[in-house]
Amino acid sequence: MTSLSSRVRELWIDAKAIAAVEFALLLPFMLLLYIGGVELGNGMAINVKVTETAHSVADMISQNTQVSAAQVQSILAASTAIMAPYATTGGSGSLITVTVSGVSTDSSGKTTVQWSESYNGSTVSTGRPVGQVMALPASYSGAANYNTSLILGEVSYAYTPNLGFAVKGTITLQDSYYLFPRCSTNSPANASFPYYDVKYTAATTCTCIQHLQQKIC
Repeated sequence: MTSLSSRVRELWIDAKAIAAVEFALLLPFMLLLYIGGVELGNGMAINVKVTETAHSVADMISQNTQVSAAQVQSILAASTAIMAPYATTGGSGSLITVTVSGVSTDSSGKTTVQWSESYNGSTVSTGRPVGQVMALPASYSGAANYNTSLILGEVSYAYTPNLGFAVKGTITLQDSYYLFPRCSTNSPANASFPYYDVKYTAATTCTCIQHLQQKIC
């Protein structure tokens, strides 16, 4: 009994390898924090890229008085390069979808889609249905924005965490951006609805500079 008590007492006061034991206890939590920090950083960086892409595609379209199908396709395809260095395709196909739409409000504030195109990383297709009724953000509501038009850029990205897929799975990161067309002057006084819009045409015949400065179209 005395021998057993001595051994228990010796074990109790023995400090050998205590650091290794503490490290073994803390290691899982340290790895969890590290992996979580890496995944969170990647997700936040990609989300910023998604916002930049939505803004850029709307911005590029808004600088025109009219755009053709070929121009829209080129702009949509080029906008996905903003996502670099992050991949836009994965094992199951495209990870990104970019949509740009022309939307207009009437005299009562009703907002409808005039045209829309979408790009999924390889194929251009129709985006939102023409005539679809839209709800504008609160910052664009009110009579001041009746009888006008906006360009809407939208991006959706399927983000799959490299190390946390089994826990969370694929996360859809998305954002949208509205911008007013910069060049259009087709007002209710000199044109028919839709007003102040970017026309979606078979072929373009007028650039922003020609329209605003040279007054030739």
